[in-house]
Amino acid sequence: MGHAPHGPSLCVNYAQQPEGRERSGSVADFVGRRRELKELREDIARTGLDTLSGRKAKSPRARVLLVAGRPGSGRTALAEAFVREVADEYPDGLVRVRLSAPGGEPLETDRAVRTLLEGLGERTPPGACEDDLSAALRETLRNRRAILLLDDAADPHQVDALLPDTPECLVVVTAEGPLTGIPDVRPCTLGGLDTASAVALLGRIIGDTRITVDPTAAEDLAEECGGLPAVLTLAGGWLATHPKAAVADLAKQLHEMPPGTSGPLGRAFRIVYESLPQPAQRTVRLLPLAPAGMLDSHTTSALAGCSVAAAQSTLEDFARLGLVRHERDGLFRLPGCLAPFLRSLLESKERPAEVQLARARMLERTVRLLTSCRAMAELPEEEAAEAREALDGLPRALRFPDRRAAATWLDTRLPALTASATLAVADGGLDTLARRLVSALVRALAAHRGTEEAAPELYGLHRLVLGVAERRHLYREQAAALLNLADLDAATGRTHEALERYRAALAAGKAAKDPYATGRAMESVGGAYQELADWPRASDWFGRALAHALARGERADEARLYGRLGNVHTYAGRYGEALRSWRAAAAGYRRLADVPGQAKALSEMARVQEYAGRPEESLHTCREAIELARRAGDLRLQAALQVRLADTLDRLGDPAAARLHRSAADRLLGDDPAACEIRSGSD
Repeated sequence: MGHAPHGPSLCVNYAQQPEGRERSGSVADFVGRRRELKELREDIARTGLDTLSGRKAKSPRARVLLVAGRPGSGRTALAEAFVREVADEYPDGLVRVRLSAPGGEPLETDRAVRTLLEGLGERTPPGACEDDLSAALRETLRNRRAILLLDDAADPHQVDALLPDTPECLVVVTAEGPLTGIPDVRPCTLGGLDTASAVALLGRIIGDTRITVDPTAAEDLAEECGGLPAVLTLAGGWLATHPKAAVADLAKQLHEMPPGTSGPLGRAFRIVYESLPQPAQRTVRLLPLAPAGMLDSHTTSALAGCSVAAAQSTLEDFARLGLVRHERDGLFRLPGCLAPFLRSLLESKERPAEVQLARARMLERTVRLLTSCRAMAELPEEEAAEAREALDGLPRALRFPDRRAAATWLDTRLPALTASATLAVADGGLDTLARRLVSALVRALAAHRGTEEAAPELYGLHRLVLGVAERRHLYREQAAALLNLADLDAATGRTHEALERYRAALAAGKAAKDPYATGRAMESVGGAYQELADWPRASDWFGRALAHALARGERADEARLYGRLGNVHTYAGRYGEALRSWRAAAAGYRRLADVPGQAKALSEMARVQEYAGRPEESLHTCREAIELARRAGDLRLQAALQVRLADTLDRLGDPAAARLHRSAADRLLGDDPAACEIRSGSD
């Protein structure tokens, strides 16, 4: 996980085109809805409802357009066609986020805001509260002309937190019904396509010949489908895979189905589903298990227990039938309008034990892919081929060709990976597979993005683990999660919040009888007090951590903690105590045969001796440190010490010797003053 801001790090072993950017496509790919598109365009400049009623708006705000319609009506397709049509008028970009999962679960507001900010190229601080994130989004959009596409909103509260304060932005929302509570919004409510557009959509799927042969049957089929694009897509997909079937036969079949079969969408889905062979039917039933509704060949292969190649072929067949939607680069998405039917099949047709087995296969596959993904980032590019061969136990199908491919996979699958981790932890607590999944995701993110860039995602994962660990009284996991969260808090300047979490981690570590977590928490509490310039408390806690390390015989920890104590005593002006601590640190590094550590400890001793008014001693210690730095091959430290030696000689009245040492520093690293800074021994 990288170096912690207040002590050694604890790497926790918890045994989509990214939403935000516009997807490819053109308005020419869209069928019908010309009237609705025109009305939406006109509504951008139309006088607001507040103005018409005589009410004065509280503050300038973005125009909000709402596309409402029942599942399968094509509301998302219309919204995407519209924003592409007006995109040139908003030069600062289009960002999008889906506010509900296929199963209907609403997306957390903080995740939605982060997605939009990342789409706008803005970094988001880990652990920031919802209000702060919303304020950051509004500030980012203050001087921009951009479009926000908020897809599948569950309620007005989701939307309100995302609305910019500038009238220069446009917000397009899709939802099943009106969003009461968002003022000044006229919903564009969708029904079915008109007959001509519905027939044109069928023609695009099955070709014009079968439409021309029997245009009346095509119109009848469009009527049976209710003009709903999702139903027409299923019907067209079925006809495309049954080239000898007549359009009239399908229209008759739909008409004669029992009226209680969940409307046109349910009837069309049933026909398509029942036309599949048994193995494909079972695969369809397992699709709702895919996290965030995102599917690829690996996920489908693991769920169905088939080969990756067979899974890819199956997904392509399903896309042609309208059961899934092809997004890009081998990634498919489960249509939200089909989720209720799929969940019903899963619950009625699959035994719970088989469902759990399929889920376990999928999670195991995800862990192995994350392992492969991380390995590609941790080895140099030129060794990538050898690295793939060296990944024990991973078949070729699970290996990435290079680091870029692995990073792309991680970026595009991140929403599904995060959802997978959430489901795994929620369903099974912190069992072995869930631990491995969370740990693998944390490590892959840190390897590819670095701990700082990946901090928002890491923060969410650690909070997820913490919640379950607290509920189940798993103190070791609780301590690990608290330490990681506190490190991220400290790294973003929330020192008081970090201090509270470090103290909580200490209590959890003691409850778990975990000496490592206990010692790490003590040291981190001291580091937090040091950051707050509370020198007495900082030295007290470093002293406790030192006593803990001495009792355990941890020599490396002892040397480091003596150094941290020396640093705090120096800041507090307690030079005698500081010198004793730095001497102990230097002795500890000497026993460990850590020459660079010993050199840095002596350099700090020299600094304190100079502060204490003992220049002769400082001169002697500095020369000893230079010799050790030379032995360690640390040119930067040698140069910095030469400059310090020169400054001391100047104060002792020997400018000629001082010039010689400054020349030596220049020869080592050039004349860049920044290169000669001595970092604190606690760094």
